Amino acid sequence: MRNTVAVKAFFALAISIGLLSCNKSDNYKNNSRATGWDIDSKEGGFNYNSDFDEQDTGPGLVFVEGGTFTMGRVQDDVMHDWNNTPTQQHVQSFYMDETEVTNLMYLEYLDYLKRVYPPTEERYRNIYTGALPDTLVWRNRLGYNEVMVKNYLRHPAYANYPVVGVSWIQAVEFSKWRTDRVNEARLEEQGFTLKGARYSATPEQTFSTEAYLNAPSKVYGGKDSLLRGGNKADRFMTEDSTNLYVQRKHGVLLPEYRLPTEAEWEYAALALVELRSYNAYRGRKKYPWDSQYTRSADARARGDQMANFKQGDGDYGGIAGWSDDGADITAEVKSYAPNDFGLYDMAGNVAEWVADVYRPIVDDEFNDLNYYRGNVYTKNAITEDGTVKVLGVDEIQYDTLSNGKVVARNLPGEIATVPLTEEDTYLRSNFSESDNRNYRDGDRSSTRYYSQFGEEELEPEKRMYNSPIHTATIDSTGEENLKYDASTGRTTLVDDNVRVYKGGSWRDRAYWLDPAQRRYFPQDMATDYIGFRNAMSRVGSKSLSKNKTAGN
Repeated sequence: MRNTVAVKAFFALAISIGLLSCNKSDNYKNNSRATGWDIDSKEGGFNYNSDFDEQDTGPGLVFVEGGTFTMGRVQDDVMHDWNNTPTQQHVQSFYMDETEVTNLMYLEYLDYLKRVYPPTEERYRNIYTGALPDTLVWRNRLGYNEVMVKNYLRHPAYANYPVVGVSWIQAVEFSKWRTDRVNEARLEEQGFTLKGARYSATPEQTFSTEAYLNAPSKVYGGKDSLLRGGNKADRFMTEDSTNLYVQRKHGVLLPEYRLPTEAEWEYAALALVELRSYNAYRGRKKYPWDSQYTRSADARARGDQMANFKQGDGDYGGIAGWSDDGADITAEVKSYAPNDFGLYDMAGNVAEWVADVYRPIVDDEFNDLNYYRGNVYTKNAITEDGTVKVLGVDEIQYDTLSNGKVVARNLPGEIATVPLTEEDTYLRSNFSESDNRNYRDGDRSSTRYYSQFGEEELEPEKRMYNSPIHTATIDSTGEENLKYDASTGRTTLVDDNVRVYKGGSWRDRAYWLDPAQRRYFPQDMATDYIGFRNAMSRVGSKSLSKNKTAGN
């Protein structure tokens, strides 16, 4: 009898222990599913952030849940462009700026560059001047617009108006700067770097996100008191001090701010979320709002214009008073109602740069997920001692654009990058070259002059995209040499340096408000009607957690 009781007690104890084990192993929050070891402790050495919930929404952004949509124009193509044939595409979730980048936002960027890289010093002068918007875009040979030339960018009356006069290249550089400033602030606010470190920047002492992830000891010029001076500097430190800095696996740093792809921008503008209309799902939605007309049908705002656009010859806003749309040039952001994603001015106000290189076709046969043309893959430059190369103050790299403007390609503290080589792509099945802008675009490989057996580069006159080749160089004395291509044999303006811009602007008729419309412009030039907004990729789940909402 005693033996029976003992056996029952033993099995009861074993079952209890088993249940406890199962409960622990089924969770796997703080212990490894692979080994059972602790994964979030200083002793373990792995130091993985097991408390990560989901990606925070960066400053200025709102969440856009991904999905499928009909990309391209389904209305009558009265212009006969034939460059936006409907295709079914799928876009992953991402974040996008609630509004266009404003003058005030861009002035903050200019102020930072002017403070850290004083243009009074010759070696830094082109950093600041290369970032300046072209305010002369407002001039018209038969119009008086000097008030915008002198005031639009800097006067506080225009602070919350969308910035214009910015080229695609300048928009990309702003995005890189914004990424670094946001992540620099996050590290400081969460106690990993010294409080106030962001205000101590000098050319020799700057922060770069990629440099921090790849060569953290060289950030802030290697100044240890700034790098690890926060009250949580040892949060991820192991006993042997091999893990001194925040890494990607800790989930503290945000992905990069960047220009949205054309597919992302069009998807976000259409805002098909929560729509139950068959026509909307099949791509019949004409504008970012749910209507076939440009005036509101809402009882409280009936007749009000839904966007800022040119209504006719000599009519940029309507008759003064009730029927006016509130703007003749650009309008202050948030002047019109947002779409269903909470995005403002996805039609009208200013057209917007997107990331894509322009081609008349969208090759959905090759890819229909996160479509994007423009990939140029690079890798970090490695020094002779095997470490990544972080640029010093005397290693700033500049580009001379076709219009003669000099812009900084890299800044001190950033990692130098180089194109991929044949060795890097050897036996890869998904890509074989560093530069993929021309892939399957009807260019060289589809011409009758093409030979795949080592033929030399085609003459310009025999290229499919036979575009002008303007050149600009600066000699050793600093003198500009500009050469305009005046050839009469050119057949197109399309080349690898023209980018797509989307959406109608204050200068455009309602026809261009359709999100499917696509146009192109040289990436190193600017206008008074093209601005931009940033996007950010979503990592992790497709949808937001129930306890989090967009913008929080």
